[in-house]
Amino acid sequence: MTSIPATLGLDIGGANLKAAHTNGSARTVAFPLWKHPEQLGEELCRLGGAMPPFECLAITMTGELCDCFASKREGVLAILESVRTAFPGAVLRIWTNRGVFVEFEQALQAPLEVAAANWLALAHQVGRWYPRERVLLIDSGSTTTDIVSLNRGEPEPCGLSDPERLASGSLVYTGVRRTPISSVLGFTVAAELFATMQDAYVWRGLLPEEAGDCDTADGRPRTRDHAHARLARMRCADRESFTESDADRLAALALEAQWHAVDRAIEQITKGKPAVERIVVAGSGEVLGRSVCERRRDWQEIPQVSLVEKLSPELSVAACAYAVAVLAAKEENR
Repeated sequence: MTSIPATLGLDIGGANLKAAHTNGSARTVAFPLWKHPEQLGEELCRLGGAMPPFECLAITMTGELCDCFASKREGVLAILESVRTAFPGAVLRIWTNRGVFVEFEQALQAPLEVAAANWLALAHQVGRWYPRERVLLIDSGSTTTDIVSLNRGEPEPCGLSDPERLASGSLVYTGVRRTPISSVLGFTVAAELFATMQDAYVWRGLLPEEAGDCDTADGRPRTRDHAHARLARMRCADRESFTESDADRLAALALEAQWHAVDRAIEQITKGKPAVERIVVAGSGEVLGRSVCERRRDWQEIPQVSLVEKLSPELSVAACAYAVAVLAAKEENR
């Protein structure tokens, strides 16, 4: 039997670059594309060089929405050119929202089919794992949550573009790390980027502290102590006047509001469809999907699969990159 060609998948986002290899290795690096679009090629080259050798390169992206680009079309074309610069001569396969790969030149001719299609790659991969069940995929990241229904291995998307998916509930623009608490709680708190949902998760013990991580709203470490200060500012207060009990109540309110929003979207996606037989939770914000599922009493008996446990924590974070790598490798092997 012919071996599957070594393939590297890249998921190029606006805040993170994710790489995953068919051998199971994965890396995620923070890169604020909107600040330094001219450095993308260099960053991709560096990331690719840190991964095992590969024969084929599979690409998916969401970074085209960054406001450094005048339009999504411009963004896709700029990202593709950065890929070509970073990997000259590489065999390139570009994933589309039609659920197929295209050659590089074809992608240049239809850039909007390339925009924000990473969720569909993961859905197809999950479908291959569970071809005989009705599955609900909940993939939560730093800023967004994708909800996809699969019927006997086939994704049943509620729209293909981000605007369509946002309207249908299959794209919920809320995540675990970068989502501002003000976008979750509205006018009940300061309309400032004083704190993010990460602070609520860390404060409540749902995410671990990490003193070396300063990618926070105020640039200070990801610890409960600093999360307390950031949460206090959301009420126009500080740690002197905002008690730990106050912080606990605010964090709980933010989490409840976020979980309710995702739960409401799930209702929208699953309404009128046969019962879900398996739930797959994935992404760097997997805790969000798990928390929503735990709240639903009618789902307590449904088998739940964590990609952290099925694959690895690194691959779960880079699940879409891994999906395009595996899908492209199998296509190349035909």
